[in-house]
Order: sequence, then C-alpha cells, then structure tokens
Amino acid sequence: MQIKTLKNRQTYFVLLLALLISGVTQAKVSNYIGATAQVADWTLKPAQSQYGSSFGPVGGVGFVYEMQAGKKYSPTRFLFDLGVGAWGGMTAFSQGSSKVVSLDGQRDLQGDPFSYVYEIKSRKDYYTNIAVQVPVLLGVQHKAFYMLVGMKFDASVFTRAHSKATLTTYGNYPDFGIIGLSPELPQYQFFANEKKHNNAPASLKLNMALSLELGGRIGVLTSDVGYDVPKRNVEYRLAGFIDYGLTDVHTSRTLDALVTPTTYNTDPESPDYVYNTRTMIDGVELNDLMSTKNFASKVNNLMIGVKFTILFQLPETGRCLLCYDAYKSLVRPRGGRSGMKYEE
Repeated sequence: MQIKTLKNRQTYFVLLLALLISGVTQAKVSNYIGATAQVADWTLKPAQSQYGSSFGPVGGVGFVYEMQAGKKYSPTRFLFDLGVGAWGGMTAFSQGSSKVVSLDGQRDLQGDPFSYVYEIKSRKDYYTNIAVQVPVLLGVQHKAFYMLVGMKFDASVFTRAHSKATLTTYGNYPDFGIIGLSPELPQYQFFANEKKHNNAPASLKLNMALSLELGGRIGVLTSDVGYDVPKRNVEYRLAGFIDYGLTDVHTSRTLDALVTPTTYNTDPESPDYVYNTRTMIDGVELNDLMSTKNFASKVNNLMIGVKFTILFQLPETGRCLLCYDAYKSLVRPRGGRSGMKYEE
C-alpha cells in the first residue's frame, strides 16, 4: 500500500512538473522600460465637514519598468509595473467665519470693561506639495486595452502653506449686553476688512494610495498586427487614473489658528498710540489650518488625472532552454542518430 501511494505521489509530481514546463514553453516574457507623464487634479479630503476642500492642478513625470507575460501569439498579456517618479501640485482648504477673543478684561477710554474680538472671514489655505512617488501595479492588457491596479507610495519632500484671510475686530461688552461695537471707531483701535496672509512650511505624512488605471495603446495598427507604430518594439499608452489615499496624511500640531497681539493701548495721548493701533493689525499672524490644535480631522489624499506612457522593449538575451522551437528540434532530429542536425 505504501509503495502504491508513493507511486501515485510521483505520478502527481510528474504531471504537475509537466504542466509547469508546458506553461513555460508556451509563455512569452518581455521586459520594457519607459517614461510617464501625467496631469491631474489633486485635493486633500478632510473628515471634518466644517473645512471645505477644492481640487488643484498637478503635474508629474516618472520612469517605469514593466514585465509582460502571456502565451505566444496571444493578444492577452499580464503586466507588472514598478516605477519611480515625482509630482508637484497645489490644493486648498477653506473655512467659514470664525471668532477669536484675543484680549479679555480690557478697559476702553471710559474705563468700561470689554473683550477685544477678532473675526476671521473668507479664510483659505493653499498647500503646495512636491512628492516622490513609487508605484507598484499589476494588470492585464488585451489587444489595445489595458488595466493596472495596485499601490502608490508618496513621500513629500517639500510642502508649504499660504494662508489668506479677511479680519475684522470689534468689542464685546458683557456688562452692557453689547456685542459687536462698531469696528470703524478708531479711538478703540478697531479695524474692518483687513487682508492678512502668511507663508510657512508645512508637512504631510507618507501617503499610501490605492490606484486604478484604465486606458489603451494608441498605435494605429495595434488591433491589426499586435504592435504599435512606427516602431515594433515601442508601445504608446494613454489612460485615465484615480489614486485614493488609504492613510491619514495629516501631521498633528498644536499651534493657534490666529496669533494676536498681547497688548492694548487705550491712551490717545500716548506717543505710541498710533503705532499700537497699527500693531493690532500688523501683529496678527495666521497659521495654516492643518497645523492648528483645533484641526483633529483625518485627511485623505485624492488625485484624478490623465497619464501618458511610452515603453521600449528590452533586447532578448537569447533563446530559452525549454522554448517551443527548441523542444521540437530535440524530439524530431533530422539525419538519424549520428546526423546531429535538427529541424528549426
């Protein structure tokens, strides 16, 4: 019984080996290197609804290695892509009106207590980012059409935020039930509709994105002869793609959204009164939204665009040991045992 079982296992192994050899002999593997160029729209999607996000332009270039495998003369090929590239672009966050009580317990010219309030309007933060990207993709190509799916890894090497907002200030008098004392009263050092902006470095964490790419080869004879023109060993592709980030790219920080002056001068006879009035404007600094302590939102990366690829087939290294033609010549010798001549 043990001898019979062993023979059965040997038979199964021989059959499996035969199937593997058959697959190797029937398959054709081609290697390509190439370059890519892409244009897209990019945005950062916050989980918190109070922050609006908008798409911005992106451009990128890269290099790619591709392996194609399939049966000989078959119009279907399995694809494996590994690349490296870089992209750069801009996106923006927006926020509605918000209020910051800058100075509590102040006294006006009449000695009445009030709070000095900043109101932020029309705030928008623009993020410029440059990243190195490594795509790892698998797919299939059938005649002129192809699909790739996999992961892309983005490591930001340069990120900067440009913050813009409109500021208005007024007084809050809780003892008198007055909120919003006219900002046009210069004696109280209020101001209205002042434009503020700030540029500062920012940071984004490593992005791991799920990618889907759908497109086609654009050689005019692809469907008829199986390769592109004008050169047989060159492929041209045009596709649309979408990359959705699976990881949170937000780097948590503890800055204040608005940095305001800590002094308030109510004496119009003071020689620095006018200076301090302007200080209530010039002393304000904006920090980008993602760097503030109130921004606890998860942020996902989203990119949608168009990609062009050109691939150059690498030269073959030589005949395979078990290729189909060599197999025929071994089993069908010409000239007898001593002829040493084989069919091709």
